[in-house]
This record gives sequence, C-alpha cells and structure tokens, in this order.
Amino acid sequence: MSSMSKKQDKINVRVAVRVRPMSDAERADNATSIVKVEEKKMTVTCKSKVYGTSANQERIYKEMVSPQVERVLAGYNCTYGQTGTGKTYTMEGGCASDASYKNDPTTGIIPRAVEHIFEELEKSNTEEYSIRVSYLELYNEELYDLLAPTSDDRERLRIFDDPSKKGMVVVSGAEELPVRNRFEVYNLLKRGADRRVTAATLMNMNSSRSHSIFTVSVVLRENTQNGEELVKQGKLNLVDLAGSEHIGRSGAEGKRAKEAGNINQSLLTLGRVITALTTSAPHVPYRESKLTRLLQDSLGGSTITSIIATLSPASTNYEESVSTLEYAARAKSIRNHPECNQTLTRKALLKEYNEEIEKLRRDLRSAREKNGIFLSQESYTGMENEIATKTEQLRELEGQLDAAIKKLQKVC
Repeated sequence: MSSMSKKQDKINVRVAVRVRPMSDAERADNATSIVKVEEKKMTVTCKSKVYGTSANQERIYKEMVSPQVERVLAGYNCTYGQTGTGKTYTMEGGCASDASYKNDPTTGIIPRAVEHIFEELEKSNTEEYSIRVSYLELYNEELYDLLAPTSDDRERLRIFDDPSKKGMVVVSGAEELPVRNRFEVYNLLKRGADRRVTAATLMNMNSSRSHSIFTVSVVLRENTQNGEELVKQGKLNLVDLAGSEHIGRSGAEGKRAKEAGNINQSLLTLGRVITALTTSAPHVPYRESKLTRLLQDSLGGSTITSIIATLSPASTNYEESVSTLEYAARAKSIRNHPECNQTLTRKALLKEYNEEIEKLRRDLRSAREKNGIFLSQESYTGMENEIATKTEQLRELEGQLDAAIKKLQKVC
C-alpha cells in the first residue's frame, strides 16, 4: 500500500438545534410557543449551535455541512444526520425546479452539498473523478432501495459486516448509480423522495414513515510525477431520521400505528446506543436495530459526524421536543476517531480488492462444502437451527463477495 491511513485525535459529534416556525395546524390547535432562542446568550448551553426560526438554509449549510464536504474530498467519510420536526424541509428544501436549486433560498442540505461537491471538483486540479449515489429507506425495520429500477421492485435488502473494515457494513443488492453532473443527482433525489413511504396523520399531512440515507461516494484519481495513478475515496452520508411519534396524538391506527411503533423502537435503540457510548458501557447494542447497524461507524467510529435536531416551538409538541433535546445533549458527548481513507496506487488497490474477493470465494466454498457435517443428531430442532445458521452464514458471505466485486468495479 502506498500510504497508511491518517488518523486524527478523537473528536465529539457536532450537534445543533434548529427551531422551526409554528405551523398553521399548530396555530389552529391554539398552541402557544414555548421555545425562545437567544443565540447570542446561547440559552441552551449543552449544544454547539442553536438556530432560531430566522436562520436560513444557507447559514445552516455553511456552518454545519460545508466543512464536511471539504473533508469528503480529502478522503474522509462524513455523516450529516437530521431528526425531529421540520427535518425534510432542511434536508431537501422547498424548490422543485432543477434549474433553481442553486439560487433558491429554500434549497435544502442535500442539493447544496451536491452543488458544493461538483463546484470543488471542477475548480480543483483533479485529473479524473467519479461520483456515485445511493438512496436507502428503512421502513418497518426492513431496508429498501429507493433507486431500484422500478417503483414496484420493493425487494428487501440485506446488511452484512464489511470484511475489509471493522465497524463498517455493506448493503447487498443496493443500486449505486454513477452520475456525471449535479442535475442527474437532483433527478435521482426526486425519484427516491417520491418513493418514500409517507402518510397523513393528525400532526403532519405528509409524515415520513421511514428513515432514509442518501449517500454520495467520490473516487478521485491523480497521477504522480512517477506516472503512478493514486486513488482516494470519500463518502458523504445524508441521514433523515423519522421523528418519534405519540401514537395517541397523531391518530395513528392499524398499519400507521405499526409504522409509528417501529419508528419509535428504532429510535429507542438509537438512544440506548448513544447512552452506551457516552457512559463507556462494555457493550454497545448496535445490532439490535438495522438503523443503528447502518449508523455504527457514524456513532463512535471513524466517520466525521454532525447532527441537527429540529424542534417545534408549539406547546402541543412539548414531550417530543424534550425528547429530541435529550437525544441531542447525549449525542454531543459521543467521541469519534476520524480516519482518512487510504490513498493507494490503483495497482495496489486492485491487488487488495482481488485478494479480498479471492479470500471471500474460498470462505464461501468452504462454508458450502461443510454445510451439514456438524448437524446435531439428538434434536431435530437443533438441526433446523443449525441449517438456518449456516444458510445465514452463506448469505452473508455471498453479500460480502458481491460488495467486494462492486468496490473493485469502481476503480477499474
């Protein structure tokens, strides 16, 4: 390998609070505003940033996300996460026209980040680069691809541990589409957003019923004076967490109540993970939810992470606002250890990926050949459990092999 990973000292997850304006529905419900933001006095002292209702999208982006984009282009993995109420507006923005994204003041975090990435690459001396995007949805604890070829293709995706890096996971079967310009990204963002599961509740006419992760992966290629081709990789994860929901107040029934229950359960697991990380607990329950497995490297791992907790100022949302603030206060104490992805020669990277693929193929052959040898003869139930375990092991190896082949294809 041409260079070692660059490690930084541990840094805290960066957290901010954003208070949105009162909605028409809240005013109609005779709610009163119970949140007062005095930014100069930093009334909420446990947060790194507090944004009042007058804070615009450009300011949020420049202070919370722009530095991360620059780190992605330097070869780091970064995550920006959003939770609470009003988050979709912050993430996606209010404009609908591709042409107006850059100049519209309501433009959200995702299109601004995409615009920033392309602008930086276009003015840099990078000789060659490639960008890919993926868009995943976690709905009822099942993972789906929002960029699948057809909207009817709701195949459940599987999560596997990444054999090449501890703490990372790979998602088998997810589309990771190459893009040539910002407008292709905007179209994919809109396509995926239109497929997200939403529904009207008493509290929100367009309530997200799922969590989503929009990922932009950047591969940079540069030639050295000796003619060697260097490959540097960075990744930006943009996470939209569905807000916790008071089932009684939202009017959720039947299917909607189940959705709310799953959202709340995954957020509770996220809360337990945050608590474990901030109290130095011996065990962190990442594997108890697919959400926390996906966010494992962003919370306590090697990713640079920022979180914005959005609040409603309405008295009717008091419990949800307090819960969101508690999440934010605890999350700010999480310490990550950012690590720059290795800058390798293309030859070394291809060699590494080919070795990884060959190892996985050997493991897969071995697992298939041994399948059934060690089954218990004493208990039929035990035999079935062993078969199920070995089947899962085979699926995981197949998923890891598929992911390794895709990584190889990116640099070929």
